[in-house]
Amino acid sequence: MQAARGTPLTGPVAAGQQDPESDSPAGLEAAGQQELKADSPAGLEAGRQRWRVALLLAVAVAVLGLDIATKIIVVATLSDRAPIRLLGGFLHLREDRNPGAAFSFAPSMTILFSLIAITVIVVILRSASRIKSTPWAVTLGLLLGGATGNLVDRIFRYPGLFRGWVVDWIQIPHWPVFNLADSAIVCGGILAVLLSVRGIRLDGQRESR
Repeated sequence: MQAARGTPLTGPVAAGQQDPESDSPAGLEAAGQQELKADSPAGLEAGRQRWRVALLLAVAVAVLGLDIATKIIVVATLSDRAPIRLLGGFLHLREDRNPGAAFSFAPSMTILFSLIAITVIVVILRSASRIKSTPWAVTLGLLLGGATGNLVDRIFRYPGLFRGWVVDWIQIPHWPVFNLADSAIVCGGILAVLLSVRGIRLDGQRESR
């Protein structure tokens, strides 16, 4: 009778009607497994892991962006002029070119320090997937951003590839001229030492003393 009147015997479930398969044991089990996966400890930990990696990269990108921007401004405004004196002479802003490592160390080893920076960047990126500690994510982000910032100068600035001179511009009394990348490296190094002293590992666990 239904076929004669034009109503199909089989087809999609009409609007407002419930699919009988959704109430079947197999359908209920599949839905339960999806909810379990989303709320399971493994699923929550995977979400936190992605957040830590994103935090590491965000810190690194922020450091790198600020370092590049400040160096561009310094080269454009402070080249061939006297240093700017601030805070009663405690702080001086000046343009200085450094062929060595951070704080003008070992100026004759530019290529070596470029290779060291590349190694540090690769090691940090490879370690990112194992980080289960938020403080370590921030620490490695600072080191990654600082190492990359100075490496950009060594690649693109005079006198050539991997031999470029790094732009330094911050000077305080009794301290070599430095830049934001150097500051990030030093802060990251201090945090790494503090975390190691406290026994906090990359996986977030504490070492037993």
